[in-house]
Amino acid sequence: MSNIKEEIQKRILVLDGAMGTMLQQYKFTEADFRGERFKDWHIDVKGNNDMLALTQPEALAEVHRKYLEAGADIIETNTFSSTTIAMADYEMQDFVYDLNYESAVIAKKVTEEYTLKNPEKPRFVAGSMGPTNKTASMSPDVNDSGYRAITFEELRVAYKQQVEALLDGGVDVLLIETITDTLNCKAALFAIEEVKEERNLDVPIMISGTITDVSGRTLTGQTAEAFLISVSHIPLLTVGFNCALGAKDLVPHLEVLSKKSEFGISAHPNAGLPNAFGEYDQNPEQMASQIKEYLDKGLINIIGGCCGTTPAHIKAIADLAAGYAPRPLLVAR
Repeated sequence: MSNIKEEIQKRILVLDGAMGTMLQQYKFTEADFRGERFKDWHIDVKGNNDMLALTQPEALAEVHRKYLEAGADIIETNTFSSTTIAMADYEMQDFVYDLNYESAVIAKKVTEEYTLKNPEKPRFVAGSMGPTNKTASMSPDVNDSGYRAITFEELRVAYKQQVEALLDGGVDVLLIETITDTLNCKAALFAIEEVKEERNLDVPIMISGTITDVSGRTLTGQTAEAFLISVSHIPLLTVGFNCALGAKDLVPHLEVLSKKSEFGISAHPNAGLPNAFGEYDQNPEQMASQIKEYLDKGLINIIGGCCGTTPAHIKAIADLAAGYAPRPLLVAR
């Protein structure tokens, strides 16, 4: 099997685009979300995209294929919210293992199809691990700054269950993404290291934080360099940023990572900033023209898209990236 650690040094790898953006096009109803398995579920589940791995698996496979056709080297599992913490909103904590496992199996099957067609361009599955909907460093109560809605231990346990299921399903990489609270990320890293030790295996890890606004800081107040230092105690495949900002506004923060990190650098920005209706207006050519700056400056090892991006965006990015060499990996100082 091809090794992603080797591939990342040969060429710039392309990550897929937004799953949610693509699933919206199916216009699934409440009944579609429920499927046969959850037809009598006691609360509404429309909008719980992660459960579609159990009720609309072919739709997920179809989206994955579209991104691979567009040139993606890595596709993400549809598991951004597949932890007991996030699934509590739908009272579906008991199905978390199935959600992660089935989503990984669907993605793995599709990537194997494409790798078989073109062994010179191996495809990989990244197990998506989102931030959950609770933060360990911040209080959700403006009247009680010391209150915490979640503990490090609760996060560790939830992430460990997710990691085990994703690995059982066959993912090649684990991607902790859209990190707003670095303490949550550290709980995920702790869980991954625990599973690696228990199973005596080595799985590549990608970490992708989120700069929340033009202040250039994460939600919990870290600069790009501070974020990097906070997570660099673990050997990583890549460290990078996604979501929140468009491609252009990420440049200075990626420059910091590229200059300071011994790891590969990744980015999957949004298709610009959302408009008044929460939609993304940046077309593939506009987004690719902004990402060209990453490539011209040699900042990137993995590039993809987040909110608002489609296979057309990924094709424009992949076509552009094919003409550039990946950022050289630095030797640890």
